[in-house]
Amino acid sequence: MTGVAGVKDLSNLSATVLGAGVAGLASGIALRRHGAVVRVLEQAAQISEIGAGLQISPNGTRVLRALGLEPGDFADAAQAVELRDAAGRLVTRMELPAAPGFFLCHRADLIAALEARLRGLGGRVELLQRAERLEARADGVALHTGTGGCRVAGLLVGADGLHAVTRAWLNGAAAPVFTGQVAWRALIPGEGGQAAPVAQVFMGPGRHLVSYPLRGGLLRNIVAVEERREWAAEGWNHPADPAEMARAFAGFGGAVPTWLRAVDKAALWGLFRHPVAPHWHDAAGRVALVGDAAHPTLPFLAQGANMALEDAFVLADALASASAAGGQPAALAAYQAARRDRCAAIVRAADRNARAYHLRPPLDRIGHTVLRLVGWARPDLPLRRFAWVHGHDVTRA
Repeated sequence: MTGVAGVKDLSNLSATVLGAGVAGLASGIALRRHGAVVRVLEQAAQISEIGAGLQISPNGTRVLRALGLEPGDFADAAQAVELRDAAGRLVTRMELPAAPGFFLCHRADLIAALEARLRGLGGRVELLQRAERLEARADGVALHTGTGGCRVAGLLVGADGLHAVTRAWLNGAAAPVFTGQVAWRALIPGEGGQAAPVAQVFMGPGRHLVSYPLRGGLLRNIVAVEERREWAAEGWNHPADPAEMARAFAGFGGAVPTWLRAVDKAALWGLFRHPVAPHWHDAAGRVALVGDAAHPTLPFLAQGANMALEDAFVLADALASASAAGGQPAALAAYQAARRDRCAAIVRAADRNARAYHLRPPLDRIGHTVLRLVGWARPDLPLRRFAWVHGHDVTRA
């Protein structure tokens, strides 16, 4: 393969991508479209996804289509976002534009679509490949794996998350800060076709709950966040007691009590702030970070997967656009310059959203009244606040 028509050629580049999540698979596709030889290494025995739902906003939708994927094939087009108080009363409703589209997606379905696209382009995926350490060499960067193997790549893309070997190699260790918040995640049976494709946010003092249907209403995704002093272990899949989750949100109304009664299995994780990585690449132009490895974010703006998709496209585009004089070091510097400020701003905006959802009396009544008035007078205004996020198009930058 020599790349896609109209896309610059990277057929002389051998790229190894660590991690077969959204960031890793999208990076593999983006590089392969330019003709690079790509192999994605995944430490698990199979590519599977323990997460549940995610939201694809227009900035991510544009990237998926540029990579040859149509979100409507594996996700549901979202109609609106509703903000409700803890009792379940509607505060405001934000209608979502149909084009280019917001989508509600099971993470496993996005992963499966990305993997199929990568393999269809001739990219390789190798399982049971756990990264142990990196070594800089004259001919590239050597990756030593847990099986005792050693791979040398002209480019190593670190898409292995916030505990990435690549992140630590470039930046050293950084201590995360517990936010004082924990989150439950659960999937329950859905209401079928009766479930409108709407994301609902129930806002209460010191806590909030987000829910939306998946797979045409066959499933319902729930993420519930509570402020607490106790530390909870960081991670995505710590088993939790559904009864504890129900107790934490016992005062919520509307459909929430019915949903919580249907939870038979839940996961709990502590939410930590990690700094945006100071260095996203090495001076030699051999290693680059994408996704959570570069900019871990809290889940309050639904931008983790979308930022990863943007990273993948910009990285491949920067490499394909590199001048002969600058080569890979200049390309990776251009990639970081194009991405770091935007991602840092999104991370800060996600932090602010958490505070807005958790207002306590009397500020909650004031805040909700303002939202109602704004929704009545300027229904487009709440969504326009984040036009800088959703309206960004890295495929045309």
